[in-house]
Amino acid sequence: MGRRERDDAEFAEFMAARGTHLYRSALLLTGRPHAAEDLAQATLARAYASWRRVRAADDPVAYVHRMLVNTFLSRRRRRSSTELPVAQTPDVAARPDGVDHADRLALLASLATLAPLDRAVVVGRYWEDRSLHETAVALGLTEAAVKNRSLRALRRLREQLSDPVGPVRPATTPGDPA
Repeated sequence: MGRRERDDAEFAEFMAARGTHLYRSALLLTGRPHAAEDLAQATLARAYASWRRVRAADDPVAYVHRMLVNTFLSRRRRRSSTELPVAQTPDVAARPDGVDHADRLALLASLATLAPLDRAVVVGRYWEDRSLHETAVALGLTEAAVKNRSLRALRRLREQLSDPVGPVRPATTPGDPA
């Protein structure tokens, strides 16, 4: 097996293992399934084109996630994309795992109102359960900036969702300053 075939096999293995997670992160960032598919595909295409660099990184998963966030932010800065999906979604039966689709749709709609960088902070910190430091490194921000952005973003989400339960608390990890 030649070098190119080994690279293709390694990339296919990586994509099979991480593709679903990448799509879910993209969905949280974009808030729209079709846009998430496009974002995940664009990210995987970039990862494939530079697979040797990705593979050589200390953490290839983090490297590709950073590519995802960078692609998302650069697309948001480019105002050229005006394509919007259909406003009405089909009715879907409740899932047996107890997930309330109305709550999920409300959360996705609220996430869509956040600034792209704020959304990336919320997705990294709370959906992907990254530490403050990991989120700061992944987004190229200081830890203080991540704290400030997450506090403002969570406050805005709470206002929009009018959660009577109380504030959302981030998951903390040992050594992670609050």
